[in-house]
Amino acid sequence: MKHRFVDYMPNPIEEGILYISIEYDVAKHKCPCGCGTDIVTTLSPTRWKLIYDGETVSLSPSIGNWTHPCKSHYYIENDTVIWAKSFSKRKMQDVVETDLRDQKEYYKKTSSKFKSLFELFKKKL
Repeated sequence: MKHRFVDYMPNPIEEGILYISIEYDVAKHKCPCGCGTDIVTTLSPTRWKLIYDGETVSLSPSIGNWTHPCKSHYYIENDTVIWAKSFSKRKMQDVVETDLRDQKEYYKKTSSKFKSLFELFKKKL
């Protein structure tokens, strides 16, 4: 899979290209299984991380298309699609629930840090 850094996502997108918008913290590509589904991965501390080594890109963690008919599961490492094992419905549900819990925890911690900083600044005023 090739990668392309863009300001805006083209419409339509081409197969075999991972489009990356740093400004909007998002990457988009066609599912590599060939089903034609557009896959969007949001880049954030609680979702996917993008690694660019100057030549290739990787996304972490794996991409599980649980809400799409193909249910494909893969990694993108160094511009290469690496297929991962299929998950049962229960395992897919567990992953989704864990992701949601992790996101809530992250934002809870982040908001409490901002509250603490706000309180500190308020006391100094």
